[in-house]
Amino acid sequence: MFETIAEERGIDYVNAGSTTFRSQKAERGFEPDTAFYVAHADAVCDARRIDLDRDPPPDLVIEVDITHPSIDKLPLFAGLGIPEVWRFDGAHLSIVRLIDDVYVDAEASLVLPEITASDLNRWIGRAREVDRRAWIAEVRRWAAAPP
Repeated sequence: MFETIAEERGIDYVNAGSTTFRSQKAERGFEPDTAFYVAHADAVCDARRIDLDRDPPPDLVIEVDITHPSIDKLPLFAGLGIPEVWRFDGAHLSIVRLIDDVYVDAEASLVLPEITASDLNRWIGRAREVDRRAWIAEVRRWAAAPP
């Protein structure tokens, strides 16, 4: 869904997938369910390996919390400066933003301007009602429409 909306809105991004991110300074690493670079896409587009001691952190991490809650990862993400995290628990998607080193609930996304958690949850619900191709076509039409 992120990629479809970004493409239709003309937002450049790099899908870092479930890359293992490491930082010697933080003495930790993590492997998100998926991560995207948007504001920093140019900085990592040619990187063979992302090193958080040299490269910026991803602009967005998406965690699917169905079997293992990601709540314990949030302090690590905050320490690395990841500005936005989307958490999906199998029924509801929430957006949290990093403000003063702490994640707080947010209604709207930073990386996808004018997209809200309500929008995303509505489309997640719609995905359960129609087949995948029809759903993607609907998301594309909606994302391409002027806000």
